[in-house]
Amino acid sequence: MKKQHTSHLSPEEKHIIENKGTESPFSGEYNDHFEAGIFICRACKSPLYESNTKFNSGCGWPSFDEELDGAITRYEDLNGGRVRTEICCLNCDGHLGHVFQGEKITEKDSRHCVNSLSIQFRPYINLSKVYFGAGCFWSVEKLFRKVKGVYLSQAGYMGGDTKNPTYQEICKGNTNHAEVIEVCFDEKIVSYHEILKVFWDNHNPTTLNQQGVDIGTQYRSVIFYTSELQKEEAEKSISIQQEKWENTIVTQIITAPKFYRAEEYHQNYLDKNNFGSCDL
Repeated sequence: MKKQHTSHLSPEEKHIIENKGTESPFSGEYNDHFEAGIFICRACKSPLYESNTKFNSGCGWPSFDEELDGAITRYEDLNGGRVRTEICCLNCDGHLGHVFQGEKITEKDSRHCVNSLSIQFRPYINLSKVYFGAGCFWSVEKLFRKVKGVYLSQAGYMGGDTKNPTYQEICKGNTNHAEVIEVCFDEKIVSYHEILKVFWDNHNPTTLNQQGVDIGTQYRSVIFYTSELQKEEAEKSISIQQEKWENTIVTQIITAPKFYRAEEYHQNYLDKNNFGSCDL
């Protein structure tokens, strides 16, 4: 390795970073980790990946579809009788994993397969978080992805009675979970008031457990707040919004319980499948 000492690394970390080893699949701490922040090199602490480029490829290792500019270097790897592309930290040359193309899992069609022991996560502490249910989460996620100041928008399930629900279980209607979007946003760029406006302006909050042709508790209108200030502003906004509707608003305002990230094929679903909206 170059530029950095590695005396602070554990033997397991050195095996990966210095000796180009590989941790066992599904064993790493970041395989199922989807919080807002940045991943840095465990050896030299250089920034490598934004967490909004991370996705669940199902391979058993943390997967990213794009690195930060100037963060990664690539080498041809002929070990094991096959041709692969090794990826290393540009700053210290520490081994990260391999990059693969042509799998068509994401829009960028790229999978950086990275060892958890090669990286460390640093959360962004300046972001606020709120969860919205407003019908089918495909369209809602796309709406918030386009909002300037929204760092992360991802689909999931919340507010039900079962742990680790699947989409198939949700659709049966007996889990009480709602399809929701987790929205992580920077209030210096976009205010919570503006985030609420996107929510109110893009669904019908007066139809109980229904949005258009989608019927069931999973499609209910709900705000899961993460602070008392969010709760207060959401409650105030209902009285303002009610003036626009003849029927009574039925939107729930509830403190946020555990969020269960939806299956990967639901993430950024409309753009990945070249659909304009759920109406298709």
